[in-house]
Amino acid sequence: MKIVTHNGYFHTDELLAIAALLLKYSNAEVVRTRDERIIETADIVVDVGHVYDPDKLRFDHHMPEGAGIRENGILYASIGLVWKKFGVELAGGEEEARIVEEKLVMPIDAGDNGIDTCALKFQEVAPYTIGDYLDSFVEGAESFEEFDKGFLKALPVAQDILNKEIVRAKRLSADWKEVRRIYQESKHKDIIILPVNKSWKRVLIPTESVFVIFPRPDGQWSARAIPKSPYSFELKHPLPQNWAGLRDQELAEASGVPEATFCHRDRWLANAKTKEAAIKLAEIALNS
Repeated sequence: MKIVTHNGYFHTDELLAIAALLLKYSNAEVVRTRDERIIETADIVVDVGHVYDPDKLRFDHHMPEGAGIRENGILYASIGLVWKKFGVELAGGEEEARIVEEKLVMPIDAGDNGIDTCALKFQEVAPYTIGDYLDSFVEGAESFEEFDKGFLKALPVAQDILNKEIVRAKRLSADWKEVRRIYQESKHKDIIILPVNKSWKRVLIPTESVFVIFPRPDGQWSARAIPKSPYSFELKHPLPQNWAGLRDQELAEASGVPEATFCHRDRWLANAKTKEAAIKLAEIALNS
Protein backbone atom coordinates (compact mmCIF):
# COMPACT_ATOMS: atom_id res chain seq x y z
CA MET A 1 0.00 0.00 0.00
CA LYS A 2 1.48 3.34 -1.08
CA ILE A 3 0.14 6.69 0.17
CA VAL A 4 1.26 9.72 -1.82
CA THR A 5 1.09 13.33 -0.71
CA HIS A 6 2.91 16.41 -1.99
CA ASN A 7 6.47 17.31 -1.03
CA GLY A 8 7.76 20.66 0.18
CA TYR A 9 5.89 22.59 2.84
CA PHE A 10 3.24 20.56 4.64
CA HIS A 11 0.09 21.55 6.47
CA THR A 12 -1.80 20.13 9.41
CA ASP A 13 -4.64 18.78 7.28
CA GLU A 14 -2.55 16.33 5.26
CA LEU A 15 -0.50 15.33 8.31
CA LEU A 16 -3.67 14.36 10.16
CA ALA A 17 -5.11 12.74 7.03
CA ILE A 18 -2.08 10.52 6.69
CA ALA A 19 -2.11 9.81 10.43
CA ALA A 20 -5.70 8.58 10.01
CA LEU A 21 -4.82 6.48 6.97
CA LEU A 22 -1.94 4.86 8.84
CA LEU A 23 -4.44 3.76 11.49
CA LYS A 24 -6.30 1.98 8.70
CA TYR A 25 -3.26 0.83 6.72
CA SER A 26 -0.50 0.49 9.31
CA ASN A 27 2.09 -0.95 6.92
CA ALA A 28 1.59 1.61 4.18
CA GLU A 29 4.51 3.50 2.67
CA VAL A 30 4.24 7.29 2.60
CA VAL A 31 5.76 9.02 -0.43
CA ARG A 32 6.05 12.79 -0.78
CA THR A 33 6.16 14.00 -4.39
CA ARG A 34 4.44 16.03 -7.07
CA ASP A 35 5.59 13.70 -9.84
CA GLU A 36 2.38 12.91 -11.76
CA ARG A 37 3.67 9.48 -12.78
CA ILE A 38 4.18 8.45 -9.17
CA ILE A 39 0.86 9.98 -8.11
CA GLU A 40 -0.94 7.91 -10.76
CA THR A 41 0.57 4.68 -9.40
CA ALA A 42 -0.38 5.39 -5.77
CA ASP A 43 -2.98 3.37 -3.91
CA ILE A 44 -4.04 6.48 -1.96
CA VAL A 45 -3.47 10.14 -2.84
CA VAL A 46 -3.81 12.90 -0.25
CA ASP A 47 -3.81 16.70 -0.75
CA VAL A 48 -2.49 16.50 -4.29
CA GLY A 49 -3.63 15.16 -7.67
CA HIS A 50 -6.68 17.41 -8.22
CA VAL A 51 -9.12 14.53 -7.71
CA TYR A 52 -11.61 13.80 -4.99
CA ASP A 53 -12.98 10.29 -5.36
CA PRO A 54 -13.37 8.42 -2.05
CA ASP A 55 -14.11 5.13 -3.81
CA LYS A 56 -10.74 5.34 -5.55
CA LEU A 57 -9.05 6.71 -2.38
CA ARG A 58 -8.27 10.10 -3.89
CA PHE A 59 -8.50 12.87 -1.30
CA ASP A 60 -7.58 16.25 -2.77
CA HIS A 61 -9.57 19.46 -2.25
CA HIS A 62 -7.62 22.03 -4.25
CA MET A 63 -9.74 21.88 -7.39
CA PRO A 64 -11.61 25.08 -8.38
CA GLU A 65 -14.88 23.47 -7.26
CA GLY A 66 -13.36 22.16 -4.03
CA ALA A 67 -14.39 18.82 -2.53
CA GLY A 68 -17.60 19.66 -0.74
CA ILE A 69 -18.89 21.79 2.09
CA ARG A 70 -20.53 20.92 5.40
CA GLU A 71 -23.95 22.18 6.43
CA ASN A 72 -22.28 24.64 8.82
CA GLY A 73 -20.30 26.19 5.96
CA ILE A 74 -16.89 24.65 6.69
CA LEU A 75 -15.24 23.39 3.51
CA TYR A 76 -13.57 20.00 3.48
CA ALA A 77 -9.78 19.72 3.51
CA SER A 78 -7.75 16.51 3.42
CA ILE A 79 -8.34 15.30 6.97
CA GLY A 80 -12.05 15.99 6.64
CA LEU A 81 -12.28 13.95 3.44
CA VAL A 82 -10.38 11.02 4.91
CA TRP A 83 -12.38 11.19 8.14
CA LYS A 84 -15.61 11.28 6.17
CA LYS A 85 -14.56 7.99 4.54
CA PHE A 86 -13.03 6.16 7.49
CA GLY A 87 -13.95 8.08 10.65
CA VAL A 88 -16.73 5.82 11.92
CA GLU A 89 -14.54 2.76 11.46
CA LEU A 90 -11.45 4.32 13.05
CA ALA A 91 -13.26 5.91 16.00
CA GLY A 92 -15.44 2.87 16.71
CA GLY A 93 -18.87 4.41 16.19
CA GLU A 94 -20.86 7.29 14.73
CA GLU A 95 -21.00 9.37 17.91
CA GLU A 96 -17.30 8.85 18.56
CA ALA A 97 -16.48 9.87 14.98
CA ARG A 98 -18.64 12.97 15.29
CA ILE A 99 -16.84 13.98 18.49
CA VAL A 100 -13.45 13.78 16.75
CA GLU A 101 -14.91 15.59 13.75
CA GLU A 102 -16.11 18.50 15.87
CA LYS A 103 -13.13 18.71 18.21
CA LEU A 104 -10.22 18.13 15.84
CA VAL A 105 -11.15 17.68 12.19
CA MET A 106 -13.41 20.65 11.48
CA PRO A 107 -11.11 23.26 13.08
CA ILE A 108 -8.21 21.97 10.98
CA ASP A 109 -10.31 21.95 7.79
CA ALA A 110 -11.52 25.46 8.57
CA GLY A 111 -8.00 26.77 9.10
CA ASP A 112 -6.71 25.18 5.92
CA ASN A 113 -9.54 26.79 3.95
CA GLY A 114 -9.09 30.25 5.49
CA ILE A 115 -12.26 30.11 7.59
CA ASP A 116 -12.25 31.74 11.03
CA THR A 117 -13.88 29.69 13.77
CA CYS A 118 -13.62 32.34 16.45
CA ALA A 119 -13.46 36.10 16.65
CA LEU A 120 -10.30 37.62 18.07
CA LYS A 121 -10.82 39.93 21.01
CA PHE A 122 -7.22 41.13 20.88
CA GLN A 123 -5.79 41.63 17.40
CA GLU A 124 -2.25 40.89 18.59
CA VAL A 125 -3.26 37.72 20.50
CA ALA A 126 -4.58 34.53 18.89
CA PRO A 127 -5.03 30.95 20.16
CA TYR A 128 -1.97 28.73 19.86
CA THR A 129 -3.04 25.87 17.61
CA ILE A 130 -1.90 22.39 16.67
CA GLY A 131 -0.89 23.90 13.35
CA ASP A 132 1.39 26.39 15.08
CA TYR A 133 3.16 23.54 16.84
CA LEU A 134 3.50 21.37 13.73
CA ASP A 135 4.79 24.35 11.75
CA SER A 136 7.74 24.48 14.14
CA PHE A 137 9.05 21.21 12.68
CA VAL A 138 9.95 22.95 9.41
CA GLU A 139 10.94 26.35 10.77
CA GLY A 140 13.81 27.57 8.63
CA ALA A 141 13.66 24.67 6.15
CA GLU A 142 15.03 25.65 2.73
CA SER A 143 15.15 22.39 0.76
CA PHE A 144 12.84 19.49 -0.04
CA GLU A 145 15.10 17.25 2.04
CA GLU A 146 14.69 19.49 5.09
CA PHE A 147 10.92 19.58 4.61
CA ASP A 148 10.87 15.78 4.36
CA LYS A 149 12.84 15.47 7.59
CA GLY A 150 10.44 17.81 9.33
CA PHE A 151 7.48 15.86 7.98
CA LEU A 152 8.85 12.58 9.30
CA LYS A 153 9.33 14.16 12.74
CA ALA A 154 5.89 15.76 12.77
CA LEU A 155 3.94 12.73 11.55
CA PRO A 156 4.26 10.70 14.80
CA VAL A 157 3.06 13.78 16.69
CA ALA A 158 0.00 13.98 14.44
CA GLN A 159 -0.61 10.27 14.97
CA ASP A 160 -0.39 10.69 18.72
CA ILE A 161 -2.83 13.62 18.66
CA LEU A 162 -5.36 11.65 16.61
CA ASN A 163 -5.01 8.53 18.77
CA LYS A 164 -5.57 10.56 21.93
CA GLU A 165 -8.66 12.25 20.50
CA ILE A 166 -10.13 8.88 19.51
CA VAL A 167 -9.57 7.58 23.04
CA ARG A 168 -11.13 10.76 24.42
CA ALA A 169 -14.10 10.44 22.06
CA LYS A 170 -14.82 6.92 23.26
CA ARG A 171 -14.73 8.08 26.87
CA LEU A 172 -16.94 11.08 26.13
CA SER A 173 -19.48 8.95 24.30
CA ALA A 174 -19.67 6.55 27.26
CA ASP A 175 -19.94 9.48 29.69
CA TRP A 176 -22.75 11.11 27.74
CA LYS A 177 -24.70 7.86 27.63
CA GLU A 178 -24.47 7.55 31.42
CA VAL A 179 -25.31 11.21 32.07
CA ARG A 180 -28.35 10.92 29.78
CA ARG A 181 -29.54 7.94 31.83
CA ILE A 182 -29.03 9.79 35.12
CA TYR A 183 -30.81 12.87 33.81
CA GLN A 184 -33.77 10.85 32.56
CA GLU A 185 -34.07 9.01 35.88
CA SER A 186 -33.71 12.14 38.03
CA LYS A 187 -36.94 13.24 39.70
CA HIS A 188 -35.80 16.86 39.93
CA LYS A 189 -34.16 18.04 36.72
CA ASP A 190 -32.84 21.41 37.92
CA ILE A 191 -30.05 19.85 40.03
CA ILE A 192 -28.42 16.72 38.63
CA ILE A 193 -26.33 14.52 40.94
CA LEU A 194 -23.57 12.45 39.37
CA PRO A 195 -22.01 9.59 41.40
CA VAL A 196 -18.68 10.22 39.64
CA ASN A 197 -17.36 13.22 37.74
CA LYS A 198 -18.21 12.54 34.10
CA SER A 199 -18.31 14.81 31.09
CA TRP A 200 -21.78 16.35 31.26
CA LYS A 201 -21.88 19.61 29.28
CA ARG A 202 -23.09 18.20 25.96
CA VAL A 203 -26.00 16.46 27.69
CA LEU A 204 -27.06 18.97 30.35
CA ILE A 205 -26.58 22.36 28.67
CA PRO A 206 -29.61 21.96 26.36
CA THR A 207 -31.84 20.88 29.27
CA GLU A 208 -33.51 22.78 32.10
CA SER A 209 -30.76 21.65 34.50
CA VAL A 210 -29.05 24.54 36.29
CA PHE A 211 -26.54 22.88 38.63
CA VAL A 212 -24.63 19.61 38.57
CA ILE A 213 -23.22 17.89 41.67
CA PHE A 214 -20.24 15.53 41.51
CA PRO A 215 -17.42 14.17 43.72
CA ARG A 216 -13.87 15.51 43.67
CA PRO A 217 -10.64 13.45 43.81
CA ASP A 218 -9.90 14.87 47.28
CA GLY A 219 -13.11 13.44 48.72
CA GLN A 220 -15.06 16.70 48.70
CA TRP A 221 -18.06 17.42 46.46
CA SER A 222 -18.64 20.22 43.95
CA ALA A 223 -21.72 22.18 42.97
CA ARG A 224 -21.14 23.45 39.43
CA ALA A 225 -23.25 26.07 37.68
CA ILE A 226 -24.09 24.95 34.14
CA PRO A 227 -23.10 27.38 31.35
CA LYS A 228 -25.44 28.47 28.57
CA SER A 229 -23.24 26.98 25.85
CA PRO A 230 -20.19 24.67 25.74
CA TYR A 231 -17.61 27.41 25.13
CA SER A 232 -19.29 30.20 27.06
CA PHE A 233 -18.55 31.54 30.54
CA GLU A 234 -22.10 32.85 30.79
CA LEU A 235 -24.01 30.78 33.33
CA LYS A 236 -27.66 29.79 33.44
CA HIS A 237 -27.73 30.74 37.12
CA PRO A 238 -24.50 31.86 38.87
CA LEU A 239 -23.87 31.21 42.53
CA PRO A 240 -24.77 34.08 44.91
CA GLN A 241 -22.66 37.22 44.67
CA ASN A 242 -21.94 37.30 48.41
CA TRP A 243 -20.25 33.87 48.19
CA ALA A 244 -17.74 34.93 45.53
CA GLY A 245 -14.15 34.11 46.48
CA LEU A 246 -14.97 33.00 50.03
CA ARG A 247 -13.46 29.99 51.79
CA ASP A 248 -14.10 27.81 54.81
CA GLN A 249 -15.58 29.70 57.77
CA GLU A 250 -16.37 32.83 55.77
CA LEU A 251 -18.25 30.82 53.15
CA ALA A 252 -19.96 28.70 55.81
CA GLU A 253 -21.27 31.86 57.49
CA ALA A 254 -22.31 33.53 54.22
CA SER A 255 -24.08 30.46 52.86
CA GLY A 256 -25.41 28.94 56.09
CA VAL A 257 -23.84 25.59 55.11
CA PRO A 258 -21.25 24.59 57.76
CA GLU A 259 -19.49 22.09 55.45
CA ALA A 260 -18.94 24.62 52.64
CA THR A 261 -15.24 25.10 51.84
CA PHE A 262 -14.81 27.23 48.70
CA CYS A 263 -16.64 29.34 46.13
CA HIS A 264 -14.92 30.52 42.97
CA ARG A 265 -14.85 34.29 42.62
CA ASP A 266 -16.57 33.99 39.22
CA ARG A 267 -19.40 32.06 40.90
CA TRP A 268 -19.42 28.95 38.72
CA LEU A 269 -18.14 26.47 41.32
CA ALA A 270 -18.57 25.82 45.03
CA ASN A 271 -17.08 22.96 47.04
CA ALA A 272 -18.21 21.28 50.24
CA LYS A 273 -17.06 18.44 52.48
CA THR A 274 -20.09 16.23 51.75
CA LYS A 275 -22.50 15.49 48.93
CA GLU A 276 -25.41 16.67 51.03
CA ALA A 277 -23.70 20.01 51.66
CA ALA A 278 -22.94 20.48 47.95
CA ILE A 279 -26.59 19.80 47.14
CA LYS A 280 -27.64 22.31 49.80
CA LEU A 281 -25.39 24.96 48.26
CA ALA A 282 -27.01 24.37 44.88
CA GLU A 283 -30.50 24.50 46.35
CA ILE A 284 -29.77 27.79 48.13
CA ALA A 285 -28.23 29.25 44.96
CA LEU A 286 -31.18 28.13 42.88
CA ASN A 287 -33.60 29.97 45.12
CA SER A 288 -31.47 33.08 45.54
